[in-house]
Amino acid sequence: MPYYSYGYGGAFYADAIYWVLLIPVLIISLYAQIKVSSNFNKYSKVRNSRGITGAQAAYDVLRAHGVMDVAIKPCRGNLTDHYDPRDNTIYLSEGVYNAPTVAAVGVAAHEAGHAVQYAVGYGPIRVRAAIIPATRFGSQFAFIALMLGIVLYSQPMFLVGIVLFSLSTVFQLVTLPVEFNASARALQTIDENYLLEGEERRGAKKVLTAAALTYVAALLMSLLQLLRYVLIFLSRGGNSRSRR
Repeated sequence: MPYYSYGYGGAFYADAIYWVLLIPVLIISLYAQIKVSSNFNKYSKVRNSRGITGAQAAYDVLRAHGVMDVAIKPCRGNLTDHYDPRDNTIYLSEGVYNAPTVAAVGVAAHEAGHAVQYAVGYGPIRVRAAIIPATRFGSQFAFIALMLGIVLYSQPMFLVGIVLFSLSTVFQLVTLPVEFNASARALQTIDENYLLEGEERRGAKKVLTAAALTYVAALLMSLLQLLRYVLIFLSRGGNSRSRR
């Protein structure tokens, strides 16, 4: 009897903590997505006073940091902008590449900031690049290990699943300084090269701040899921001791 009462109690508290914390995390995630969409849409309609396109802004950021070997190409989609270190290319979406808007300058400058990070050997982005293979492996096999741990009632297997899942959490954690730094580099270059002025610059910052918040939300969600697995692991450990 002690086994079942402890087991249900442990599971109940693990789920209770998870669902209580899930609500504010979901609110933050929803808020971040709304702010990204609304700010990007708003400032995508505001032409910057210098008529600089996203592609030109990315080039200006690269040139300001002495990085001249990065290609800048258009790509399909909306908010699909990214820097790919594999081919050393900045890919800008249809609403950014040729758009002379405030939002386009902010987004393009941010992606150029990532290219600069790789060029100068910025520490966190080197760490993130190094753990990508392990993160991919963990994301592929964490759920399998967790399910096997539950079905077979194997604490060691369940612990392996937790460790594998934690790799993605570490990746999300390392991503935060990478994203914040890229935005800081972008805004600094925008200021120093007068790419945007006054309210335009504040608009670009709003776009980048909203985008950064999505990474914060992703980290919180990953941490919350990891916490749930840990609580389940601890409660199952109690179950095993009670059963013995």
